[in-house]
Amino acid sequence: MKLNDWLILLSCFFLGASAQAHSANQQRTATEILDHSVSNVEQEFVPAADAMPEDKFDFAPTNGEFKGVRTFAQQIKHVAAVNYELAAAILEQKPPVDIGDEAGPASLTSKADIMKYLKDSFAYAHKAIATINDKNLTETVKSPFGEGHVSRMGLALAFASHAQDHYGQMVVYLRMNGIIPPASRM
Repeated sequence: MKLNDWLILLSCFFLGASAQAHSANQQRTATEILDHSVSNVEQEFVPAADAMPEDKFDFAPTNGEFKGVRTFAQQIKHVAAVNYELAAAILEQKPPVDIGDEAGPASLTSKADIMKYLKDSFAYAHKAIATINDKNLTETVKSPFGEGHVSRMGLALAFASHAQDHYGQMVVYLRMNGIIPPASRM
């Protein structure tokens, strides 16, 4: 299955799940549904990123199949950079900040700077989502990944699917350091 096929499948899932959760009197717009999807992943991802102490931001497992993986900080910067890339494509603009070839700027090394970059990337994502409506939802724009053209809806759904992949990796890193991810705390 190609990336676009997965994105369409995910969009059907998210749109269908959201539609079922609300009665006809509370029907949401496509913009609201997509923005809610970004908010959901943001509410898990940002606290998980913030949960790692600064002195462990450069942590990466090294044993077994973990050799050569991104550090915790690199995971965060990568997700933020892709957020900027996706949002810029939806807006048909260049990213407003350095994305460092999807790795985030190498100059960002402190936890505070990395967290600001992450939070700002989600703000930019919300700005982009706000421009999506029922009329342009399925219109295509140039893919930021060199795959021709993709729909705005597909790009909007990629915020959640991409961040959730890295969130899972971050949860492993947190647990390996004895930290319970905020979303798992009771």
